[in-house]
Order: sequence, then C-alpha cells, then structure tokens
Amino acid sequence: MIGTYAAVVAVLVASLAIGQAALTLCGARRWSWLAPAVGLALLCAICWATVRMPGHGVASAVVVLVLTVAAALHLRGRLEGGGGALRLGWPVALGALIAASLPFVAEGHFGILGSGFNPDMSQHLLATDRLAHGEGSQLLHQGYPLGPHAIVVALDKGLGVGIVQGFDGLTIAAAIIAPLTALAAFANQPRTRATAAALLVGLPYLVASYFAQGAFKEVIQALLVLAFVLALRESTRAWRHLPLRFVPAALLAVGSVYTYSFPGLIWLAAILAVWLIVERTLPVRPLLLAGLVFLVGALPELGRMIDFHSFETFDPSGPGLGNLFGQISPFTALGIWPSGDFRLAPGDGAVPAFAYYLGAAFATTLLLLGIRRAWRNHESSLLAGLASVALLYIAARAGGTPYTSAKALEIAAPLLTLGILLPRPPAGPAVGSWLYLLAAGACSLLALANAPVGPTSYSPALTALRPLFAESPTMVLAPDHLLADEQGERYLVWELRGGRVCVEPASSAGGRAPVGVRFFVTTDPAGRPFRGLVLRRHAGPYTVWEHRGVVGGPSPCPLIAVRQARQGP
Repeated sequence: MIGTYAAVVAVLVASLAIGQAALTLCGARRWSWLAPAVGLALLCAICWATVRMPGHGVASAVVVLVLTVAAALHLRGRLEGGGGALRLGWPVALGALIAASLPFVAEGHFGILGSGFNPDMSQHLLATDRLAHGEGSQLLHQGYPLGPHAIVVALDKGLGVGIVQGFDGLTIAAAIIAPLTALAAFANQPRTRATAAALLVGLPYLVASYFAQGAFKEVIQALLVLAFVLALRESTRAWRHLPLRFVPAALLAVGSVYTYSFPGLIWLAAILAVWLIVERTLPVRPLLLAGLVFLVGALPELGRMIDFHSFETFDPSGPGLGNLFGQISPFTALGIWPSGDFRLAPGDGAVPAFAYYLGAAFATTLLLLGIRRAWRNHESSLLAGLASVALLYIAARAGGTPYTSAKALEIAAPLLTLGILLPRPPAGPAVGSWLYLLAAGACSLLALANAPVGPTSYSPALTALRPLFAESPTMVLAPDHLLADEQGERYLVWELRGGRVCVEPASSAGGRAPVGVRFFVTTDPAGRPFRGLVLRRHAGPYTVWEHRGVVGGPSPCPLIAVRQARQGP
C-alpha cells in the first residue's frame, strides 16, 4: 500500500509542477486544470527519452526530480489563482482517489490490476522488467509505445517501489488526473455540481471498466483526448491572446505518441481537423509554432511508430477479440450500464435487460439535448470531439475488430459524458442532469468494485521457463493464499500458456507424484513436493522439479492455448 500511494503522489506532484510550468512558459499566468494532463504527457516523453541511459532508469528518476524542483521554483511568484484552484480541486482529487482505490479495498490487498480479467498486464510487466535491466523485449522490438512503462521504471529506480506498485500508482494517478482535467470545463459552475460532473467525466463507466482490467494505456489515452479537446477550447478563451496558445495541445499530442503510438494521433488529428473547419478563421503563426513543437517531440519515435504498424492487434482478418466475448454495445459509452463487467450482454447479470435500455435511452436523450445546447453556445471544440469520436467508432466497427472498436468507445466515453453535462440548461433545476450523475456514477463505482486484483509481486522467471517445459505436462504448486485471494490460477496459467499446465495448492503436496506430470514448480526452494522427483533448476522465486519417468502418455494437465488462456482456464 505504501509503495503504491508513494508512486501516486510522485506522479501527481511531478505532473502538476512540470505541466503548470510548461503552461507558464507558454504565457499562461493563472492556474489551469489542464496542467496535470500536460505534465503527464511530458513525463511519458521525458522518461522514455532517458530510461535507456546508463543506470537503466536512474537517469529518468534524476531528470524528473530535477525538472520537478526546477518547475516549482519557476512557478514561485509567477502563478495566480493557486489558492482558489486548491479549494476547488482537493474534493475532486480525494473523490477520485477513493474511487480508484475501490478495487484494492474490495479485494483486500494491492497487486496486479485485472488479473483473471485481462492478461495483457503480464506482457507489460515483462517488458518493464527487461527495460529496467537494459534488456530487450518483444514489445520493444515491435515498436510498442513504452512511455508509461518508462515512468514505472523511473518510479522503481527512484522510490524502490517495485514495478507492480509502480503500475498501480501510475494508473491511480491517471484516474485522479482525468477528473482534475475535467475541472477545466466546470470551474465556473457551482462547486458541488462541478465536483460531481468532473468526477464522472474523468471516470465514466467504460474508463472505470478499463481501469478495472489494468488497461493503463487506454485510461491515459482517454485522458489525453479529453485534455486535447479542452486545450483547444482554452485556446479561444483564456489563452486566446497568447502567441503559444496551441502549444499545450501539441504537448498532449506528443504524450499520446509515447503512450499510444500512431493510433493515438488518429483521434487528435480528426478532432483538430473538424475543429479547424468549424472555426475557419484562426491565426496561422501560432498553429505553425505548435506544429513545430509537436514535430520536435514526436520525430524521435517515428521509426518505432512505423514498426508498430505491423502489430498483430491491427490485423482485421484475425479474431480481434482479445479478452472480449464479441462486439460490445455502443450504449456502454453513455455511462449507464449496470453491470460489473462491460463485456456481458444486457440481462446476463443480476439486473434485467430493460434497465440497460432504459438507462441508454435516458442518456441518449440527454446527449442530444447537450449537443443542441453546445451548438447554441458555440462549443466548437466539444462538438468537434463528439463528431470525431463518433466517426472513428463507426470506422472501427465497420473495418476493424471488436477489440479496436471497444477501445474506440472507451476513448469516446469522457467526451460523451462531457457532452451530456457541460452545456447546462438555461434556467431551472437540472433534475435530469443530477439523475444522470447518480445513475452513471453508481455504474462506474460498480465497475471499479468488480475489479480483480492479482499477485502483489512479479518475476519474469516463470515466463522464462516456458521453453524448458514446452508441451510437457507441468504442475504449479502455488501458495494457498495466491489461489484463494489473488486470482493466482489464471495468472499462472497465462504465464505458462502454450503448454500442458495444471495448478494445485501447495498444501496438496506430499506422497507419490501424480501420474502423467513431468515438471513440478514450487515456491519453496528446499522442500521436495513429492517422492521420486529430481531437482532440475532454481529460477527466481521458483524451483523446478522433474519426474524423469514421465515422457508421454495421458496427463491430467490440459493444453493451455493462447486463446484459452486469455478467456480463463
């Protein structure tokens, strides 16, 4: 717990200081709630630029510390409105922290988010562990964006928190920064409504669902898209007289490159293009300056973006399901979806199907009314964002896979929620708005409370043993608490996917070895689990034993194919 929250504080402080300093250098003198999003975007770029220097992350930690201190010193005497921002922001930050901590409270421990729900974190942990040791990985060689991973390495080297706690801390910090970013749209509204609206825009149902499965990249990318729209909005309001008014949006785009590679730019480019068409008359020089800043920041990643183009996820001829069961409903993005698992069809859980469709109809009505008011209020950036995410979802649904179209919905969710809540009715109590806040907020909390939390630590040693086991029947004797409390079975099966694997509690050891099993893996380096076994290897926290009389024949351990492991044993 201490390591996780230390990582949260470190990411938040660095993002707030560096982001606000960057805005001040652009000419802004008043506090802006876009600062933490800009700061997080810069952290992704800075950490990735320095993580491969000597020390394997030590340089990143030192550079971030120096920049944070320098940013704080730079802001002294130059920043206005800090006190008012603090009074408005702390309830939002506290509410988001409590909401983002729900998975760990419900599970009773901290650990790998999403284990048993989404196995992808295994690959991210392996890539981050190797990055921290200066080694290559499959993700690195494929051009996969590793900016967030580099932040986790810096947290590990700078604070010694471990990569599991680093990822938890980064993901929680992003979940706090997102509602704080939304405050840029609601700062002039009554404090109670601003707090509730900012929390829901930052953590709508689908973002909360992706948070629950440990999908930190999607959580960050949704945040950057939301911040990009609000940065364009500020460029014609508070920043309209600044020569560098568009540079904050460019910095957010740079962060998207290092978080989501070229797919992240698709959303931002579409939003920018539609917004420029709507605005029509904008000064060219500030746009060119922002474009130059983006090119300088993104060009070092160009080669890796080209490599990433061939990543397997983008193959439309593949199954493209990931951990999904099929296409998910577009109504999930509207926030009222009373299910702890967004992948389930309406009525498959405890809530009857009509409740889903009633909530979807209510939210759709509010969205249409919000779009109408946004048009009347000349909210051009919001309208550009809504139009762009809708078109990109349609394109992903028609020409992509269920996996990519689901991500398109998740990234669209904060903007759709903003479209419902930002344009307030001209007069009278907004009863519908408050009903939406209550219903959609309850759904977000349900998704967070349903999040599985896996093991508290990680070692790449088990994955490294896969070539030894090949397709030989292998039994993992895991600690009882790992299986009972930490989603351990699905985690272990995924780590050893591709072979015949079965998992049993360590307490079942003793006596003769089960028939048809060749290798046995334990976490006890000394105790022989069964008679007749020979010590084969020590690997990290694991010990491998071999029953040399087993060379073939029937086995109690099933073959765990990659697809089967993703869906669960």
